[in-house]
Amino acid sequence: MISKRIDYPTSVLRPSSKDSSITQKTMKDKASKPLPDRVFMSSHPILSHKISLLRSSATSPANFRSTLREITFYLGYEATMRSLTTKPVALTVPMGKGDHVDYTGEQLAENVAIVPILRSGLGMVDPMLELLPSAGVHHIGMYKRGLMPVQYYNRLPKQCDFDVAFILDPVIATACTAISVVGILKKWGVEKIHLISAIASREGLDKITSLHPDIDITVGTVDTELTAEGTCLPGLGDAGDRLFGTPMIVDDEELMHPSKRRKNSIDDSTDSN
Repeated sequence: MISKRIDYPTSVLRPSSKDSSITQKTMKDKASKPLPDRVFMSSHPILSHKISLLRSSATSPANFRSTLREITFYLGYEATMRSLTTKPVALTVPMGKGDHVDYTGEQLAENVAIVPILRSGLGMVDPMLELLPSAGVHHIGMYKRGLMPVQYYNRLPKQCDFDVAFILDPVIATACTAISVVGILKKWGVEKIHLISAIASREGLDKITSLHPDIDITVGTVDTELTAEGTCLPGLGDAGDRLFGTPMIVDDEELMHPSKRRKNSIDDSTDSN
């Protein structure tokens, strides 16, 4: 797959130039500002508790995965309530002894696509499928070169047959990745787009809503600061690494006895010379 570089105005890519330390005054000042239109942030105490667990350095990859799953289910419930509608459907209800009664129920009216941003968005797919078992799942792979988003994977079909797309990304920091994926889905032909994220930066939300004011966003909480590298502060670290435990094994030789590693063998031969 050929990587595609996506260019954005400098104003979109520039991270906060302010000091990255978190102060009560800064948090209160920014928290007092209302969120952009069409952005919903949950205030549920259980969700706040779960997000704290997600942030914690003591949370193992296994617990990180299960906690992200629970958070996504809460957020997905809120997001679907705001983006989906129903239509009447005729059905029968068993009354016992072989009798049935006619009833007019409801079923979802829209065809739904779930679009996880690889790789961290994969951890949010299963709970969304529990809510929407008939939804299609289409993956878009993005990575950052500096602060520039680069697309490396896209398996969207040529024809768009979906009315609503839910983009899944655990963290919205600079929002450059989310902005590019929204643009891809709009070009594909999706009429309604809803972005779901556990944590978002205030600057990232302002950027994406200024460029795409017609999309909906559901987040668990909002961080008020970005670091010079363009990550949320405090954030939760690298969501992909924490989800899959990748920093735990640097390479395959970590699984071998030290005496069998090529690196050690090279070092030993160098020392002997």
